[in-house]
Amino acid sequence: MTGFKPGDVVRGTVTYAGDGDSLCVGQPAKPFTWVEVRLADFYAPELREPGGKAARDALAALALGRKARCVAQRSSAGPVRSFDRIVARCFVGGVSLGDAMRSAGVSEGGRGFAGAGR
Repeated sequence: MTGFKPGDVVRGTVTYAGDGDSLCVGQPAKPFTWVEVRLADFYAPELREPGGKAARDALAALALGRKARCVAQRSSAGPVRSFDRIVARCFVGGVSLGDAMRSAGVSEGGRGFAGAGR
């Protein structure tokens, strides 16, 4: 997963929602193609925090099994990567997943939240 720079695009099916702001995009039958993505424009509570599981379930309902286009961006800390994930704004059906999560009433927050990079 090295070599991503701002503006690089990852396309594929959303195969996994790890929590409310992390997902995998790739070919469902080929896990080696999956790219782990941290949403650049939404900051969900951690799974163990209040609202964390609801945020993950909302992301799964909005995106799981659907085609996504994710555009790599710099994080608030600067790099295009966050741990083992690329930081990207992802779109499903032309709508930003961050915007869709907010429209669905999912609260942002959790440890380290200082406002998502909208």
